[in-house]
This record gives sequence, structure tokens and C-alpha cells, in this order.
Amino acid sequence: MSETHFPLDESKLSFKIPKDEKPREKIMKLGRKITDRIPAKIKGVTVDDPEYWGLAGLVTDEMADVALKMDVHKPMTLPQLVKATGKSAEELEPLLYQMSYIGLLEYNWENERHEKQYVLPMFVPGSAEFFNMQKQQIEEHPEVTAFFERMTFLPLEHIPAMVPPGGAGIGMHVIPVEKAIETENRSVDIEHISHWLKKYDGKYAASPCSCRMSRAKLGEGCGDDPEDWCIGVGDMADYLVETKKGHYVDYDEVLRILKRAEDNGFVHQITNIDGENKIFAICNCNVNICNALRLSQMFNTPNLGRSAYVASVTSENCVACGRCVEYCPAGAVKLGQKLCTKDGPVTYPRVELPDNTPWGPEKWTVDYRDKNRINCHDTGTAPCKTACPAHIAVQGYLKMAAQGRYEEALALIKKENPFPAVCGRVCNRRCEEACTRGTVDQAVAIDAVKKFIAQRDLDAATRYIPPVVTPSNRGGFSEKIAIIGAGPAGLSCAYYLAEKGYTPTVFEKNDKPGGMLVYGIPSYKLEKDVVAAEIDVIRAMGVEIRCGVEVGKDITLDQLRAEGYKAFYIAIGCQGGRMAGIPGEDAADVMTAVDFLRAVADNEGTSVTGRAVVIGGGNVAIDVARTARRCGAEQVSMYCLESRESMPATAEEVAEAEAEQVQVNCGWGPKEILTENGRVTGVLFKRCTSVLNEAGRFAPVYDEDDTVTVPCERVFLSIGQSIQWGGLLEGTQVQLAGGGRAAADPLTYQTAEPDVFVGGDVYTGPKFAIDAIAAGKEAAVSLHRFVQPNTSLTIGRNRRDFIQLDKDNLALGSYDASPRQQEAPAAPGLSFRDTHGTLTEEQVRTETARCLGCGASVVDPNKCIGCGICTTKCGFDAIHLSRELPECSTMIRSEDKFKAILPYMIKRGIRLKFGKKE
Repeated sequence: MSETHFPLDESKLSFKIPKDEKPREKIMKLGRKITDRIPAKIKGVTVDDPEYWGLAGLVTDEMADVALKMDVHKPMTLPQLVKATGKSAEELEPLLYQMSYIGLLEYNWENERHEKQYVLPMFVPGSAEFFNMQKQQIEEHPEVTAFFERMTFLPLEHIPAMVPPGGAGIGMHVIPVEKAIETENRSVDIEHISHWLKKYDGKYAASPCSCRMSRAKLGEGCGDDPEDWCIGVGDMADYLVETKKGHYVDYDEVLRILKRAEDNGFVHQITNIDGENKIFAICNCNVNICNALRLSQMFNTPNLGRSAYVASVTSENCVACGRCVEYCPAGAVKLGQKLCTKDGPVTYPRVELPDNTPWGPEKWTVDYRDKNRINCHDTGTAPCKTACPAHIAVQGYLKMAAQGRYEEALALIKKENPFPAVCGRVCNRRCEEACTRGTVDQAVAIDAVKKFIAQRDLDAATRYIPPVVTPSNRGGFSEKIAIIGAGPAGLSCAYYLAEKGYTPTVFEKNDKPGGMLVYGIPSYKLEKDVVAAEIDVIRAMGVEIRCGVEVGKDITLDQLRAEGYKAFYIAIGCQGGRMAGIPGEDAADVMTAVDFLRAVADNEGTSVTGRAVVIGGGNVAIDVARTARRCGAEQVSMYCLESRESMPATAEEVAEAEAEQVQVNCGWGPKEILTENGRVTGVLFKRCTSVLNEAGRFAPVYDEDDTVTVPCERVFLSIGQSIQWGGLLEGTQVQLAGGGRAAADPLTYQTAEPDVFVGGDVYTGPKFAIDAIAAGKEAAVSLHRFVQPNTSLTIGRNRRDFIQLDKDNLALGSYDASPRQQEAPAAPGLSFRDTHGTLTEEQVRTETARCLGCGASVVDPNKCIGCGICTTKCGFDAIHLSRELPECSTMIRSEDKFKAILPYMIKRGIRLKFGKKE
């Protein structure tokens, strides 16, 4: 969803902006007095202007009378106001309080006598924000939210390109993360948050974020709890408390709020209207809703708010983990490549700035909140991160493992995948298929390194539990969310919701959680205790898992709603098998792969006697064949439609099956299962001449005359899986697509039933565990946004689009020539235990050195706003701030803004007229 307020589209609002039929003259005069918008200043305002309707609902004529006796941003004491208005102090003082309470006035004690003085503030920063700092006031007068949005846009519509570095006393000013500039010896005091906290020592109050609350009322909330993100300092702290907009906090609590903001990726900003030695607030801003950050981002004019600092990347240290990219509010950091092309290093584009270019709406980025979430340059980045469905920071954890930082490596993996021990054993390794090293000799053994890292955690006395990072200053979220299905998608969703501060409940109809990880993957590949150990961490994070409960049978969605659940994630997987539709398949000795693997998972003593035929050519068919051998089958043969080269099973899986005397036969499809007295005696196969049609779709063609009869006593069908919905969807509006899959939005996973989201195999059809894990994380994003009031499911959302660099256009230079390290192979025999080895620590050091280090982050200094959030996310000392723009720390009084703007505007005009043309 793009920015909707350019111009404000009143038809999309959930409320109607009131417009007086008979104008109130005093409100019109007051709006004209306060506004900075030049047309309204000259011509006056009308009932259709926000300067009018933004005030009219809250401000009485009596209040307007008083305010009209004041000058904007000029303090007046009570005696001065008594003299100016002709009202008595007894009459005036409660009225002034009420004007302050609604937010029309502020006050301070900044005079020699320390006498209380009242100030008529500008609209922004000022009364438009104060109007939006009390929830009840917003509910009663929702038009104030649109008023705030308009007054951060209209006055600046025509001048942002003319604003000099430092912002000219307009709005807010980015102040860097303190530790990002601790060693910067050229910094000045006002660039440090600690300076301002010391200046206003002991006078702090935390108040709600007016941007978060107002944007939510406009239907564009970001999902944060709005409370306490804004820190009023000095006299503003007293004003906030006395007018019931905030509460006092001590120094330590301020530090905790600032740290929490940095953990969430919020930008510190200070007010910038009072000159060099004064601020009245420190804000912690989410770019998805912040009206101040919008000024620089939408208008593409970073001078409006940037700090004196610019980020840069030390390429040799960077491993393209993407953490800085994910959190950069300005979209200044993107992933690129570290390796040179055959033509030399890649040159990355920089965005255009207005310094030497005519600037108008055609230069703006109206949908900046989405555009700032683009992860990757068009020339691409590391193939491993690109190819992984979860986009794990492969380069990053390989480097950490190389440095012996194993727990940090595990934490980095778990940013995207809560099941590293599982995936280290059963992942289909798309990262390795894409690995650039594979074009030289063999791909890096990425999965084996992941398994080593995860195994250390499994063996540790104390497991790694990820910290909860919640966008709230009041603890976790209380909204109840139900996850239906405890497979990899559902459990991943629960993990990332818990990491965000929720305590979701997972409902699972089986006796054990894990889904197909437990009931579909044989123990000789994935031991059940490995899955259980990964799930133990999820439980330790506060997730409740209720097994033996089938939603739709034991309890319904409506009953769960009645219990207070606000949203549902359905991730029940494909738990049913598919039949072939041929004669004889109803015989007692015919089973689907899903049913057989589930039976063995429940009882590894399950017996298979005689000869067994497995129909199918995928990895699941291989699992069935190898499991049948372990269950006693004297002979096992597989038959599939595809050729040996195109069969879905991996070459490694096929080789392991053949090592266990499984016969693999390609190019055959079942025609009939032969029976006698209801028992299987064999299978009649016919030759498959082609599997796909010209369009690449599944449409097998057979030679009906070329057949073969295969004697057997057992048949296992591994030709697909089905979704068993049961009564789960009864009474809902959820629609089904092809194959019985749930239809849903491809970005948000929301179904036609608004509070029901789906993911994993029930949405995509059968895929791999890593696909389900990636889907679960995205579902957690949607569920969080859905249960928080008036939050957009799409605005500012990371689309997770990555591009692979061109592996055919690389100049690799020198690299470590060590061969790929191999885990100890599984012990011979037909055990149900997983006897595969794990790399040794020395092998891990050798293997990680084979990584070519394809990717690196790239900073566009024209977009960087110098917040330093990127530095807090980097685990490799690869990105730093430097003080390249000291002029951006120039702070002037708002009243003097045109003294700064006019000279800059004149110089810019000269450059535009006489400067060198591109």
C-alpha cells in the first residue's frame, strides 16, 4: 500500500472530517495566525482548510479570544495575559489550563523570576502533536489526526529542496545512537543524547507518541504500542505530567526506553525549533508512521532532518548478513557484492539530491515506506542468501563460526530459522545449490556447518533463548493468538510472535508437536529428540502447545473467538496421502506414504513382510523405501514416471537408498494393482514416454502396450499429499484454491475471513521444511499487525526480495583451495538411529575458509540520515558513522528559519541557472 495522504483522501478515512456550515470567525483568524502555510497566511483560511477544522472541534471562541492576544512561540506570564485579555486571573487561569490540557498552549518557567509563562506554539512541532497525545481526545475528535498529518505536509510542500543542512529550525533533527559516535573526536556536545539528558538532569517525562496514535486512527498504524516513546525534558516534562499527557521517569528509565528503541530500530530525534542550546523532547521514531521522518523521506531532501554523520561500510569486514539493510529507516543501505566483476568493482548508483537539480513532486517518493524496504541492488548479492527461502545470513554465520563465535552464529541463524538443528539434517540445501564456490569446485558445506553450530547448542548445559524485542514500553502484548498446527510453519510463527512479546497458543491434533518433522521424516534422518529439543526452546519463550486438540472437531474457531482469541494462523500441512485412481488400490496391503511413515513414527516396530513396491520418485518415496527395508521388507523396489536425470529425489538420497539395496526403476507408471482374495500380488506398470507437456505442466503420456508386471505383497503410494481440513473451516469465509489449498493474499497470507491467516503447505502445497519456516515468520508479521488496532498489514513491510549476483561475471582472484569437508558417513546397517557424523571443529575452520565472501552491504550517502541504527545491528564491526556533514548540526530558532533558507535558496538558484548541466 502506498502513501495515501498525497493529497489527503478523505474517502479512505474511517471518520468524517466535520465542516462547519457557518464559519467561526475567531477560529479562522487563529488558524491563520498559527499556520506557516504561505497561501493561508496571506489569503486566510476557510472551513475546508485543516487550520480551521483542526481547531474548530476543540477550541472554543473564548479560548480563541485569548490565543489571538498572543504571538506564536512568544511566552507570556499570567499577569501579561490578564493585561492583554482584560480577564481576571481567577477567570483566566482555569481557562489557560484547559487550553493547555487540549494542547493549544504549552508552558514553561524560562525567565529570571522562574514565573510560569504560557506559549502559543506553532502547529508542528506544537499543538497539532499535543492534540494527538491523549487517546480519549483522539476518539472524540478523530479529525485532529488528519489535522496533524496535513500540517506536517502542506506548509513544506513547496520548500523542502530549499532547506539548508541543519533543517533551518523546521521540525525534528536526527541524533545518532550514542555508542555509534563515542570514539568520534570531532563530535560536539549537542550531537550526543547524553548531553541533553545531563542538561535537563532529573526532569524527564515519558508520553505517548502522537505519530503512532494519529497514524493508527488514520488506518496506517505500525503495530507499536504508542506509550512512552516520547521523552519530554525540562519544563516540558512538567507540562506533560500536569496536563495528563505523560508521567515522570528517572534517568535509568530513559536509558531503558532509548535502548529499547534502538533494539527495535527506531530513530532518535530531538526537537529543532529553539536554537543551539534548547530542546524540549527526544523522540524514538518508527519511519512507517513518523511525520517528521516523512519530511526527508517523502520529499527526498535529507537536509530536513539528517544528523552530521554518514554511515560507511568496511567491505572486507562485511558479510552481507543484511541486518543493517533490514533496519535502515532511510533505505540507504542495500546488499550488493564484494567480489569484483570481470570489468572491475561494481559501481553502485546514488539517489539524486535537490542541490543542483530542479525539484518538484516528480522527484518525491510518495511510497517511500515501501521503497525504503528494498533489500538488494539490481546487480545482486550473495547467492546463498538469495536462494534460501528464509534468506538466512549464511555468509554471516560462516564467518562467526570461523571466528569461534558459535553462540552468536546460532543467534544469527535463529533470526530467520528457529530450527537450525533440524535443517542441518534434512534441509534440501538450496543455498549450496546456488553457492558461488560450486562454480569453482564444490559448494561450501553450509548445512554441515549449521548442523555443527546447532549441535553445540543441543549439547550445552544452558540452551540459547533469544531475547524478546517488543515495540512496547509496557512489557509484552496481551492479545491472544491461536496457531493451528504444530509443524514447522506453525511453530516458526509462534517463535517469532514470542520474540515480539506475545504468548501464542498452538493447537495440535496429534499427540506430539512437530508435524511432518516428527510424523513424516524417518528417525534415521532426523531423530525425534532433536525436534523436541528445538521445540523446548520455543516453549521456554512462553509458547503454549496443546496437543491432542483438533480444531474443528474438539473446539471451533468461534469458540476460540469467544475465549478471546483475536487472530488465527492455520498451518496444518498436508497430512493426507493421495491415491492413484487405478484398479486394486483399495486392497488391504496398499498404503499411502504419509500413512506408512506416520505409523512407523508411532511405532518403529511396525513390520513389513515380503516384497514391497514404492510408487513415486521423490524424496518421500525414498524415505518410504528405506523405512520399509528397516521394517523387514525382504525386497524393495521403486517405480517412478521420470527418467533418472529428472526424478525429483536428490542424487544423494537415491545413492543412499541404492546402498541399502533399494531398486530404482525409472520411466514407469502404475496401470493396476493386482490382487487375489483382496490381497496384493503385484503391480502392472506401463511405460511413461513423457511426463510434462510443452508448457511444462504435469501431463504424462504412456505407451499402453509396453508393460511389466512386478510381483509383490505390499504397495506404498508416494504420489502426492492432500490437505485434511476436517471441520476446521466450517462457518468461515475461507476460500479454497487448486488442490484444496487455502486462498490467501500472497504477501500477508490473510484469507477472506479477516482474522484467519494461512501458511506452509496448506497455502503452497507440499514443499520443504525451510519453506514452511520462512512462511511462519512472515505470518508472525501479519498477525502482529492484525491484532494491533488500525495497523496496516502492508505499509513499510519488507518484501524479502533478493537478487542473485551474476556468477558468470566474476573475477575471483585468489581463494582458499581446501577441498570440501565431509561429515563421517552413516554407519552401515538398517538402524532407525541417525548415525551420520558431524564436522569437527577443525573441519569447520577449514570449511568456512572456503567461503568466497560474495556479498557486502553498500551505503548510499545521499540517502543516509546518520541515525546509527545500522551500527547497533552489525556483528562484524563493518559499518560505522563518520562526521562528514558538521553543518547538519546547525540548530536555529524557528523564528529565524527564513534567515537560513533565503541565502541557501539564492545560492541554489544560482547553481541551477549557471551550474554545469549533466
